[in-house]
Amino acid sequence: MAIQKIDRFLKLMNDRGASDFHLTVGRPPMLRASGTMESIRYRTLTEADFTELVKPVVPERLWEEYLQTGDADLAYEIPGQARYRVNLFRQQRGGGAVFRVIPTKIMTIEQLGLPEQVRRVASIRSGLVLVTGPTGSGKSTTLAAIIDEINETRSLHIITIEDPIEFVHPNKKCLVHQREVGSHAKSFAEALKAAGREDPDVILVGEMRDLETIAMALSAAERGTLVFGTLHTNNAAKTMDRIISVFPAPEQEGVRNVLGETIRGVVAQQLMPRIGGGRVAALEILFASPAIGNMIREGKTSQVTSAIQTGVREGMVDMDTSIRRLFEAGKVTARAAYDKAIDKEQFKDLLEKAG
Repeated sequence: MAIQKIDRFLKLMNDRGASDFHLTVGRPPMLRASGTMESIRYRTLTEADFTELVKPVVPERLWEEYLQTGDADLAYEIPGQARYRVNLFRQQRGGGAVFRVIPTKIMTIEQLGLPEQVRRVASIRSGLVLVTGPTGSGKSTTLAAIIDEINETRSLHIITIEDPIEFVHPNKKCLVHQREVGSHAKSFAEALKAAGREDPDVILVGEMRDLETIAMALSAAERGTLVFGTLHTNNAAKTMDRIISVFPAPEQEGVRNVLGETIRGVVAQQLMPRIGGGRVAALEILFASPAIGNMIREGKTSQVTSAIQTGVREGMVDMDTSIRRLFEAGKVTARAAYDKAIDKEQFKDLLEKAG
């Protein structure tokens, strides 16, 4: 395979341990390393530079889509080096692209340093499990570790629906089918509809962003399939609200009932800058109980966080407790803890002490 001009930048990105590489017309190229942006010594990019660098690695169909809609997603691989998730977009000065490195090696729950309770998520039999967090918080990495744990320990049929496929799962104990939106299916909703006829035990929905996809994921979970999905929310209570609020008001009560019945767990995570370099994850973990199911059905999602706080014996932990533990263990600064906290009042004392 011919070496593309962009591969030199992507090699530099690997050498510097960066997570993202940004190309933007009107700016020199930039990297994100340990969470912060830094420029590469290179000239300011013109539209011609952008096209010359990016077009050769984009399939023709997707380049057309980018030109027509101003947006396209794809995966790009440099064999033997790495895979990248790529987003192309139009911006005020011209073209823009972000290459995010996808580690080809699936990390296990231990290697990621995730709490032991995450392993319990991999033994859930049916219903809906949500892994949530802002963009770039490591949701895909955590989900890949959970799917890998299922693949190692249970003999099931797993279907993943992704845009694009990130981690490639080999068949271990499970039969794994991975479908890419755009290449193998028209949309998440279409692929989910088809998955219902494909005898799955587990369905992973890469993104639950629209009403149709969320409705189908809920009905698959109701039928007894184990459904994993991701959302961009930073704690369990907000996750429930987000799902319910997608639906029109007259349908919300019905959705609350279905969600109350089918939800089995929520893992919410945020990445924080670690003292001394790198990043560390704060995790909120909810395991559903009849009491939590009732709260969702009755529209009392604001009480979910206190239910997590009292569910410590069941292995639950809320986001703020997780952040405080990282601070007390000397892993994150008071400022970082305050910035990521859900209830900032609880963290004011740390800031004041830190001065």
